[in-house]
Amino acid sequence: MGNWVAVVDDDVLNLKMAGQILSKHNFRVSAMKSGEALLSFIKDNLPDLILLDIAMPDMDGFETLRRLREQERQEHRPEIPVVFLTADESLDTESKGFELGVSDFIRKPFYPEVLLKRIDKAISQQKRLNRFEEEATIDKLTGFLNKAASEERISELCRTSKGCMMIVDLDSFKLVNDIYGHDMGDRVLTSFAEQMRLLLPDNACFGRVGGDEFLVFAEGEYDLQALTELANDINARITAQAEMLMGSGMQIPLGASLGAVLVPEHGTDYAELYRKADRELYIVKRGGKHGCSLYKVSDTDSSDRVDDSTTIRSISMILNERNIPDCALWLEKSEFLYVYRFLLRYINNYSITACKMLLTLTKPTDMDADSFDVCCSDFGEFLKNSLRKSDIMMRSCQNQYFVLLMEIEDKDVEVVYTRLIEEWNFGNNPRLLISQETEFLSSAEYGSDDRRSSRVNR
Repeated sequence: MGNWVAVVDDDVLNLKMAGQILSKHNFRVSAMKSGEALLSFIKDNLPDLILLDIAMPDMDGFETLRRLREQERQEHRPEIPVVFLTADESLDTESKGFELGVSDFIRKPFYPEVLLKRIDKAISQQKRLNRFEEEATIDKLTGFLNKAASEERISELCRTSKGCMMIVDLDSFKLVNDIYGHDMGDRVLTSFAEQMRLLLPDNACFGRVGGDEFLVFAEGEYDLQALTELANDINARITAQAEMLMGSGMQIPLGASLGAVLVPEHGTDYAELYRKADRELYIVKRGGKHGCSLYKVSDTDSSDRVDDSTTIRSISMILNERNIPDCALWLEKSEFLYVYRFLLRYINNYSITACKMLLTLTKPTDMDADSFDVCCSDFGEFLKNSLRKSDIMMRSCQNQYFVLLMEIEDKDVEVVYTRLIEEWNFGNNPRLLISQETEFLSSAEYGSDDRRSSRVNR
């Protein structure tokens, strides 16, 4: 069966005619005689398109569409494209319809070919819009909402719903990437997302807000016992899935820590609730991980919790990155200056070796200026993700990147450069003229760099 169309018209003859045309062309058809019937039908059904007559008694098409859109917003459902059926050809009718969000108009009496083409066009446009919206809001790996979309959605839920907001952080996940590689890390994250969906209600809202940090809003009644059981189930499933993926000999203490706050008992403001849940997450991390903590009234701000703010361990927890990105540190020039000067002193005092590398990109003759600018920015992102976490970099100008390679042997500098060029070219990126100039630093050479020859990649 093809696409599903709901036809709404108080004229039985029009319903039959539209139904016959659509059914003949493999459409699934649901017929209704009033706007009220449509609104009731939509609560439990999601057709691909609605054909809606304007001139109906009791509730006309305009009012039906207005209430439909309001109902969709309240229930957080996607908008169904609506095509008006009308014999009215006035501009006022069209203007009012488009203001309310109608997709198109079909004039009565309608012709089968026109009816089919306009329906097909409206459905196709809506599917493209849905796809674009999904790409802009969905994390492709887990299927959860991305950071921006989850914050927006959960912020709304905090204002309007009763439930529990949770921050879930995977413990020791970095070791998976370091030991087994990023492909295995992706498989672990995908498996974790599947288990979360199984353990929480269907109406729960999930977001991925960091590499291995997740935000959840689950409607309903929750207490510490329920959350403890949830955390135990999550950890048991994570361990079982990890052993299936990486083998029973897997020694990584993989698990999950969960910080939670009840809504609206402890507020409805998203930022404040997030701070409280995040605080509870730190408590779990500090206490040994693999568990949960629920905010309660006695858990006052850090100003009243002296034991949490005056120990070196608690301060370290606050300063520590829970999600250290697996990439080089890319700094702006102003920030780079202070870090670079500090590292020069460190290199001099502690016999550390390092190498400065300047990569210059030259525009190919067949590439326009705008494309080259985009390509230079793309190369910076590529460079950040290809270098080690111990390396730092900055963009010195539009087509140049300055990199400080830490603790690297002389013989390995050329290896790094060659690997970068090969990975860039292997990734089907535009071919660029990339020249390299290096200056090697060591404690003995501090203040008098050993300048090495340049190399140009074509």
